[in-house]
Amino acid sequence: MNILVALCAVGAEKILGNEIKHLGYKLLSNAPGRVSFSGDDDSLFRANLCLRTADRVYLQLAQYSALDFDSLYDGVYSINWQDFLKKDSKVVVDKVRTYKSKLNSEHSIQGMVHKAIYTKLGDIWHMSTMPETGEESDIRIYIDENQVLVLLDLSGLPLHKRGYRVDGGIAPLRETTAAVLLQEMMWRRKTPLHDPFCGSGTIAIEATLYAFNVAPGFGRRFALENLPFYNEDRAKAIREEEAAKIRTDVEVRITGSDIDGKAMARAKQNAEYACVMAGRALKSIGLSAHIQRPDFIQSDFADLSAPYENGILLCNPPYGERLGDEEEAANLYKKMSSLWTDFPDWNIGVITSAPQFQENFGHNANHIKELKAGNLDTNFYIYDRALPEPKDSKKSDFINKKSDGFSRSTEKSSYSFERKNNREKSNGFNRDRNNQINQNRQNRNKPDKKSEKKSFERNGKREPEKF
Repeated sequence: MNILVALCAVGAEKILGNEIKHLGYKLLSNAPGRVSFSGDDDSLFRANLCLRTADRVYLQLAQYSALDFDSLYDGVYSINWQDFLKKDSKVVVDKVRTYKSKLNSEHSIQGMVHKAIYTKLGDIWHMSTMPETGEESDIRIYIDENQVLVLLDLSGLPLHKRGYRVDGGIAPLRETTAAVLLQEMMWRRKTPLHDPFCGSGTIAIEATLYAFNVAPGFGRRFALENLPFYNEDRAKAIREEEAAKIRTDVEVRITGSDIDGKAMARAKQNAEYACVMAGRALKSIGLSAHIQRPDFIQSDFADLSAPYENGILLCNPPYGERLGDEEEAANLYKKMSSLWTDFPDWNIGVITSAPQFQENFGHNANHIKELKAGNLDTNFYIYDRALPEPKDSKKSDFINKKSDGFSRSTEKSSYSFERKNNREKSNGFNRDRNNQINQNRQNRNKPDKKSEKKSFERNGKREPEKF
């Protein structure tokens, strides 16, 4: 068995742990921003291919106590590096993290670890110098309370780089963070989902991959593939196994909108690449099926209205680099209060780094979750419309929901995803599930002539697109 360490946003450890358990692996421990688990040899590739909320996956090579540099060096030297690296590998100790330890000079630790690795390889292979002409192999060191963890990177590029986003625009939301938000909202595929600030489409695309059970890593390679213990035959078999799990028989209502026309073009392009990625995975096992693309329209959020009685609004509204000064952000958040009335029975999730969001939005969240991805501290505000609104924002509870990770319902269904059809020239994004439902809704809710709102119900069936 192998011990692996998966990194994630600080605050997302429980979500990641549930996801790891769903893959069938045993959790061992967790620390802020990382989860340790055990797995078989297949787990080295499967974890990289399938984990949606992990930023990286490492193989743990050693764990030992070190109170001085001699013991640090000896512990690193004792590892059988010849089993994990090639003769032409370029070894990089990319990061060192220390916490309450006697060894706390990150630069000195980095140099000592690098020296120990190259000395061991030189002794084993009888080489005075290493050529370093091959692929880069990254090593990460954690020293927590004098306990050293030596980790070998299996991912390469961070796992939020799925391979489908050609252009993310300004300060886009990480794909792994979007996956975390979907789980925090406990979203399921049958629930309508809309992102009114969709930008490059990350939330809608990640929801689509989740809804159709598409492994997020189908469109990329991993550092593992350059290591000597990589099993190409097993990796191919794992890809085929995961491709066979893709579902194309489900109904989804996933939409996004943004006032920026260029953002809409980026979102559509990124979604197309993501769905083509899934299509190629299906082709690899001889299937010609495809998954439907999420729908995107150009619209100001203030011009939208709820097309269904219930659903989820999930968004990452502009702030900081994406918007400008704090006053401009505050004005935007005040205007966002229209979503509260235009989507009266929809749950709302908003992630932002703005400290005064609730005050400007005019409503207190039922739950607040702190998330830190990279150097950005954010709060995720969850509004559960089935619960009473807290009177005091300071009393908003930090989220404490049970989540089953990325569990799937097993019911059989034969739904098809119907796409938009411009029925009304005035707002042109109305879709109905069927004529009877549409008629009932028209009878219940007469349009407001003073302020027409855009909707995103479905009408008409779209022919399958080729990929």
